[in-house]
Amino acid sequence: MEKITLTAQVREKAGKGVARGLRRDAQVPAILYSHGKSTPISMGNKAISTILNTEGGKHALLNLTLEGGKEAAERMALIKDYQIDPISGRLIHIDLMEVAMDEKVKVQISVHLTGNAIGVKEGGILQYGLHQVEVECLPQQIPSHIDVNITEVKVNESLHVRDIQAPEGVKILNDPDSTIVTIQPPVSEAKLEAMLAAAPTAEAGEPEVVGKKKEGEAEAAAPAAGAKGKEAPAKEAAPKAGAPKAAAAAPKAAPKK
Repeated sequence: MEKITLTAQVREKAGKGVARGLRRDAQVPAILYSHGKSTPISMGNKAISTILNTEGGKHALLNLTLEGGKEAAERMALIKDYQIDPISGRLIHIDLMEVAMDEKVKVQISVHLTGNAIGVKEGGILQYGLHQVEVECLPQQIPSHIDVNITEVKVNESLHVRDIQAPEGVKILNDPDSTIVTIQPPVSEAKLEAMLAAAPTAEAGEPEVVGKKKEGEAEAAAPAAGAKGKEAPAKEAAPKAGAPKAAAAAPKAAPKK
């Protein structure tokens, strides 16, 4: 892998206010991690954004020249993680990991499919499995991507991790049985119609009116059988508020002495 030379400044101060000031000056706040130690740094937004937008840039080997502070030196580093503002799309933070050229590292590498599969030419449907694989190798051996030739893949056939020819010095760490790509058979019109016909269809029910009694409730409230055509006796009107109640019987006259 090609080394990319980049200049970074060691930051003496940290915090949200400092980070906002750096972004206004077209700088990106960053952290360089090294064996449990972290060093706040900053670098030009344009330079690092250009690297990230190139093929294999996310796995680029950076030759960092640190300026300022007690940590001024040259370091080799890889991009560990970065953050993009979801609204503006600008790079707002980046994490770097210092590496030694004689120590192996683990990174995620993109899988590129090459060739035209026989199965696709026959009408099959190509389905992706893994888009990336994890590899272990020395920093200078990190590939920008891994090519996988799918030309000979037929319908109902698959390519797995075990079928990948990794570059020299590179070890793929994924499960060998993990699927990279498979070619599914095409679905005929007759089979599609049969699938649609077999699918259960929900019967359209009558919309329930709010406040409307259900059938069982209506039957319970209906008059008893045989009372059809007869009017229900009218209920006695409730006495008006304040009106004197009628006496049950007239009072008897007092007996004469």
